[in-house]
Amino acid sequence: MVQLDNQQIKHMRNSIVTFVALLTALIGYSQEHPQSFTLEEAINFALENNYQTINADRDLLDAKKQKWETIATGLPQINGDIGYQNQLKQQVSLIPAEFGGGTPGTFIPVVFGQPQTANAKVTLKQQIFDGSYIIGIQAARTFINYSKNNKEKTALEVRKAVVEAYGNVLLAQESISILEKNKVNLEKNLLESQKLFENGLGDEESAEQLQITLSSVANQLKNSIRLKGITQQMLNLIMGIDIEAPTQLKDNLNDLAQNQIRLDLLESDFVIDNNVDFKIITNLNEQRALELKLQKSMALPKLNAFINYGSTSYSDSFNFFSSDAEWFDASVFGVDLTIPIFSSLGRSAKTQRAKIALDKAKTQLKETAQNLRLEHQSAKSNYLFAIEEYQTAKDNLGLAERIEHKNQIKYTEGLASSFELRQAQTQLYTAQQEYLQSMVNVINQKTALETVLNKK
Repeated sequence: MVQLDNQQIKHMRNSIVTFVALLTALIGYSQEHPQSFTLEEAINFALENNYQTINADRDLLDAKKQKWETIATGLPQINGDIGYQNQLKQQVSLIPAEFGGGTPGTFIPVVFGQPQTANAKVTLKQQIFDGSYIIGIQAARTFINYSKNNKEKTALEVRKAVVEAYGNVLLAQESISILEKNKVNLEKNLLESQKLFENGLGDEESAEQLQITLSSVANQLKNSIRLKGITQQMLNLIMGIDIEAPTQLKDNLNDLAQNQIRLDLLESDFVIDNNVDFKIITNLNEQRALELKLQKSMALPKLNAFINYGSTSYSDSFNFFSSDAEWFDASVFGVDLTIPIFSSLGRSAKTQRAKIALDKAKTQLKETAQNLRLEHQSAKSNYLFAIEEYQTAKDNLGLAERIEHKNQIKYTEGLASSFELRQAQTQLYTAQQEYLQSMVNVINQKTALETVLNKK
């Protein structure tokens, strides 16, 4: 055995402590180091880590297991039974005494059998014909298709939610940047106005007007900072990240909005069979049709077969595992045929209800088709309007900036009042927010149109 001296042990201990400290630091760094995402990267990340997406995957897996569960009911079923009985007080029977040479008319109490019994049996059951079994397999397949379509719908909804949340974070960031610049300019104007008033070259009202505007902008800035934190946490939640985790966005709002302007999307054909909502309502119709077939199948006979093999042993004491125990074998083969004859019109009522449910589903299918066509037209109109509003807001922002700049010069030269300057500034701030919101609208409306078209 190798012996270590105190110096070696101390060195080893220090090495282990250093390693653990380094590992802890690396883990802490990896947890605190912010993750960066473009919009597409955020969407792809969410499609794998979003909580609803994860459960949609589980629902699909559950549907596949349910299909096999249904199939298995029609396959051979083998069950084993083991039983043990100990008659603590055996039942007494009376037999005529004359059987044993006794007085006629009298009875002798006797006990039949032994008090302890053990038995073991294996039974094989096989379904031969059951109309509901075939329909059950078809229904399981339909349910798998529904689960696949539900997973697809979840993915589209998650994608749309990520786009909206990502845009809201960018909107909050841009708002903060603009408001900070506006606040700096207003503080500069206010300081100059106060100095002019102190030197007798201006009036107090001018400074007060600027103070009102500055207070309003300062409040908006505080609110935007709070909103940025909330929108960031909302994005993290949708992406499946801890809401407190630091996250950075690689895209900027202006470039993202420019990339989302695709007029060719307005010319895309609307294939209703590709729409996931139409697929789901079609699944419902298939399910209702199968339910009607199921009720009709209840009037058909059911045929099952079984065979079992068992062995029983009797004893006065528990010695069933000994080599002297005697076991008696038995086996049975049988066939069960169940023929529905009369149900007091109960089956007929269930069949009629299933027929009504199918008719309702067909009506819902027609309604959904009409609603989706209308939704497509509305999404196209909203997207085109968002693009037009974006261009208008961009032009208006340029005009508002020039108007505010001119009023700044006029105010400095004493040619414009503080009220006129404040009016121009308020108009500029409104134009700035409308421009930012118009970019977000372009992004969101494009996503809404793509969702209807089932484009990813």
